[in-house]
Amino acid sequence: MTDVLFAVFLAAVAACCFAAAIHLQHRSVHIEGRVRVGRLLRTPTWLAGTSLAVAGGGLHVLALAIAPLAVVQPIGVLSLVLTTLIGGHSRRAAFAVCVGTAGFVVLAATSDLPTVATVDASRAQLFVAVAAVVAVAGLRAAGRVRCLVLASSAAVLFGLGSALIRGAVLNGSPLLVVEAGALMLVGGWLVHQAYACGPPAVVIGAVTVLDPLTAVAVGIGFYGESGGITLPQLACAVVAIGGVIALARATPADHPKWTRSDTAQRILLAADTYPPDVNGAANFASRLAEGLAARGNEVHVVCPSSTSHGGSTVVGGVTVHRIASTRTPFHATFRVCTPWQVNRALPALFSEVRPDVVHVQAHFGVGRTVLRAAAARGVPIVATNHFMPENLLDYGPLPRFLNGTLSNWAWRDLVRVYRRADAVTAPTPRAADLLRTRGLPTQAISCGIDLDRFGSTGAHRSTTTTAVFVGRLDPEKNIDELLRALVLTPTVHAEIVGDGVCRTALESLALGLGITRRVRFHGYLPDDDLVAVLRRADVFCMPGTAELQSIATMEAMAAGLPVIAANAMALPHLVHHGVNGYLYPPGDPAALAAALRELDTDPTTRAAMGTASKRIVARHDLTDTLDAFEDLYLLVQEEVTNDDHTGTARTRGGPRERTTTHS
Repeated sequence: MTDVLFAVFLAAVAACCFAAAIHLQHRSVHIEGRVRVGRLLRTPTWLAGTSLAVAGGGLHVLALAIAPLAVVQPIGVLSLVLTTLIGGHSRRAAFAVCVGTAGFVVLAATSDLPTVATVDASRAQLFVAVAAVVAVAGLRAAGRVRCLVLASSAAVLFGLGSALIRGAVLNGSPLLVVEAGALMLVGGWLVHQAYACGPPAVVIGAVTVLDPLTAVAVGIGFYGESGGITLPQLACAVVAIGGVIALARATPADHPKWTRSDTAQRILLAADTYPPDVNGAANFASRLAEGLAARGNEVHVVCPSSTSHGGSTVVGGVTVHRIASTRTPFHATFRVCTPWQVNRALPALFSEVRPDVVHVQAHFGVGRTVLRAAAARGVPIVATNHFMPENLLDYGPLPRFLNGTLSNWAWRDLVRVYRRADAVTAPTPRAADLLRTRGLPTQAISCGIDLDRFGSTGAHRSTTTTAVFVGRLDPEKNIDELLRALVLTPTVHAEIVGDGVCRTALESLALGLGITRRVRFHGYLPDDDLVAVLRRADVFCMPGTAELQSIATMEAMAAGLPVIAANAMALPHLVHHGVNGYLYPPGDPAALAAALRELDTDPTTRAAMGTASKRIVARHDLTDTLDAFEDLYLLVQEEVTNDDHTGTARTRGGPRERTTTHS
């Protein structure tokens, strides 16, 4: 009995080491959003955490040499208790994990006395094979469950590894020690992958439940260390697993403290358009801000107010600072902030936020003023361009023959403003090339979308072919070409989602063309309704000629739709002619109609192209976009630190050419 108590003590100390190691390693990995071995090996925090993990592992092995798996392995639940107390997570969920696991271990330890069993090589190889399958399953996980699945996979590997160590102790087999070490290393790598995409409480919760359950199951089923799993033990296991799931469902917005660490970044996003504005730039800025906040960063957004009064609110875990704005005569919903309005608000804002990095989303009133202020304070700056002069010139009262001159001036103004930034991005290679040709080094980082939200569920589609457009009903979108194409394709219907200055004119055009029975104008739709429209459609049409990426097109592709798009700007990066849709010459409704007829009469091709769309858009997952921007934020911070060790404002040499792209 004394030996068992000493083993429990060793396992408890090991659990404390693991808890400390988890927080130190998580700080180093989660802030980057991915595992970079070279950088981690140069990070003192990660090295300290790894040293504690190694020490804890040694103590745990000693405990396994003394006492059965059913006694030693579940004591690791202490790691979860400490992690929960440190991180401020859901105490109820952690309590369920602790009670369930404690009940399981007490029942296992008080059952039949352990017996020494023989472990043959075939059984050990079975463990290794199971571990390989589990590891592959963990790495293939995506979306919100990725952290939990990775941690669960690591836990199973740890449990199998501990079982092999116990078998090596019982049988004196060096081979089992080597195999156990390999499983532990792979499990450790999976844990780091889990750190990169989720909170430490979820990781340690999954590990402290599934690790002992796996090990104890092996001990019972293969080593004969107890009389079998009883119904009370199963009930305890269910309680513990339910607690882990509850931890996984607790989002950062519900428990904001878990994400804040000494190395979490404070990010200030400057946006000249932000929800409730409805446009691609506003939607991207919102998704980026909330995605970064969900990863544990402290995110602030400064943007125009929708009224003449300012104020601050917290939305989706993001603190939004709105500056009093002024209406424009050119667009009903677009508001601007004058430089003096922004300048009045910035001193207090910079003093409050103390950003590690500023990310500017436009070069208009808010963006250029924030960029100038950040440069003066020596704060690292990333700038993203969503602007094309063509998106604004059609709204002005000036004659069209001046558009060329004004467009060139607008591009020069953008380049002049963005030269102050440390890095410049654009959403596609084509958009980046537009700036590179004007002398501004730019890298491509996709806006990204939540692929899972738009994934097709196999919803029923009618026998009538329906083409859908989603976006602003503004001049550069050229929706009139779709309406004119419908005249030449009498069996095709259309649904138009969105609103804008051209809606009345487009409705009148549909009436004049005699196609009102086949066209439905929805106006703006909530997200769920938009998803429903895409899922019941057959084809997506994008006639716009000023698309720097087209988030709406990517969302349609994620829903499994073939796309017919104008062969202009960045659309050819998404639409591969003859593969996932067709490109047609801009301004040619007859060519658009021909493509519609092709897909209308050939459902097999529609299905094949829809599948190709999902494959092509897969590289635009929002997770990858967040990874890319977090990497870039760290990079510009390192460069600024290297350039200026005094902490004072520095003279900027402008953005540097970078080879890493994501499009």
